[in-house]
Amino acid sequence: MVIYLFLLLGLFQSPGLDARVQSEVSGFKGQVSLYAKNLDTGASYGLGADERVRTASTIKVPIMAAAFARVAAGHSKWQDEVVLTKAKKVSGSGVLQELSDGLRLSLRDVVTLMIVLSDNTATNLVLDVVTADAVNARMDELGLKQTRALRKVMGGGVSRAGEDPENKRFGLGVSTPREMVVMLEKMERGEVVSPEASKEMIGILKRQQYHEGIGRTLKGVELATKPGALDALRSEVGIVYTPRGRIAIAITVDGMPEPFWSVDNPGHLLISRLSAILTDGL
Repeated sequence: MVIYLFLLLGLFQSPGLDARVQSEVSGFKGQVSLYAKNLDTGASYGLGADERVRTASTIKVPIMAAAFARVAAGHSKWQDEVVLTKAKKVSGSGVLQELSDGLRLSLRDVVTLMIVLSDNTATNLVLDVVTADAVNARMDELGLKQTRALRKVMGGGVSRAGEDPENKRFGLGVSTPREMVVMLEKMERGEVVSPEASKEMIGILKRQQYHEGIGRTLKGVELATKPGALDALRSEVGIVYTPRGRIAIAITVDGMPEPFWSVDNPGHLLISRLSAILTDGL
């Protein structure tokens, strides 16, 4: 009966969860912020859950939500064309920078590439249509006051939030682990734009191609995730669909002393271990 009441209140965690997390991060060279919640029981765990962190490419999830909202409002259509030009190509993740100038893609195509391949050029093409300010207005409507798109990848398209000197250090975007999990929870519950749009966004996250962090070692479970990376940072947000519940997780590892662009980056490996601990403990 006691455990049942704790489950109802969202307070029950497996014994030693905090100790396991603290032990895992204690010797790590970098700062770790995280939040996780079992969406079925309500049980949760946080470590620096409300710290503002650099998002890197995880900000592409809010950008996707704003694109879906724009289409739902009738301001754009999924079949609207965007044109790839040399001037719009940026380096980093993705494939569009390698393709021919003049290529015509639909808005749906570039939104999908932005998530599935974390395509930076596609992200900027989406922001040309949506704007970072509109992303932030959508986050306000969801009650996510700390989640902000600040600019396009590699610069330009700066939002009003991005003009704030206090936000310059965050680069592409800023959020907190708790707000990222809240957004994922709302999406999973069909509360972002509409149930149909939410389901489609979750479906896109399930198809994204990079799994070096959350769920890396987990077998036989479905994932809906989005990672991000900078020289000193690894970040990932997502939902792990376990037999004991849907576990929404947001982890940011920043301040690592050396750039290491490998699938075995210490940040990736830590996020993997932490995600396993959190899914087991919640």
